[in-house]
Amino acid sequence: MAQSFASVSSAVRRSPQMPDHNFRYWIIAPSVFLLLLIGLFPLIYAFVVSFQQITMTDYDTSFAGLVNYQALFSDQRLWESILHTIVITVIALPVELILGLALAYLFLEKMYGKQIFISLIVLPTVISPIVSGATWRLLFDQRYGPINQVLSWIAGREVVMLWTIEPILVYPAILICEIWQWTPFMFLILLAALSNVDKSLTEAAELDGAGFWRIFLKIELPAIWPVMAIAILIRGVDLFRIFDMVWALTGGGPGTYTETISIYTYVQGFRQFETSYTAAIAFLIVALMSFVVTWAIRRMGLAK
Repeated sequence: MAQSFASVSSAVRRSPQMPDHNFRYWIIAPSVFLLLLIGLFPLIYAFVVSFQQITMTDYDTSFAGLVNYQALFSDQRLWESILHTIVITVIALPVELILGLALAYLFLEKMYGKQIFISLIVLPTVISPIVSGATWRLLFDQRYGPINQVLSWIAGREVVMLWTIEPILVYPAILICEIWQWTPFMFLILLAALSNVDKSLTEAAELDGAGFWRIFLKIELPAIWPVMAIAILIRGVDLFRIFDMVWALTGGGPGTYTETISIYTYVQGFRQFETSYTAAIAFLIVALMSFVVTWAIRRMGLAK
């Protein structure tokens, strides 16, 4: 009997009708191919274009060498736009993190109507950035905007502040809008992380006489750090490619004073139609971001 079962099982194993072990790969192959076609082909095509000389007036597809990449290093406006982007990122990211963490601690305890308040706080995040920028532009309007009117009531005299025009005010206006919209994102992630911290550890530390900061630095921060690091990384990358909100709020002005790298790339590609040069800028950004993200992942201990 045992021999008959063994012969049947060996026959089944040898049967050509059995499904291929690689069948699962054939199932997902069309999806993978489609993703590569959508994501990888434009990247390869842009890389090829960056070695050509395609402009609005000239469609020269011959190999031009490193001309476009050499021009990057002498383009002062390009490096200024990168500096503007870094300034916004370096200021907005820590403020969003600190405010998000403070809000998370505020809502960590039980309170009446907690879910309703959280829903209201998160609302700015679901608004389109370009709508957010346009709305804040109306709020900052020097004649009809409510912000100047409120400042006038507080000062007891008429206050006219050109938030989107004066160089000293445009960056505060951008940062206010950016922090208002994306602090709830940090708040929601950090609230979820803090809610999962083992309460028995913090309660034991409190019984031993540990203060708030000691508990935070020794217990809570190590527990939430992986989640916090991911949130910082996501927001950092998102801030570096900021476009919509700044475009709607200041248009990169006054002049090029608030022009970010994304706005500069858009102007070169879709207003001046320097197609090949824009492709070279795109690959410079990809190289910079790849280096920064790789460095950040290693420093944050996310790559093990």
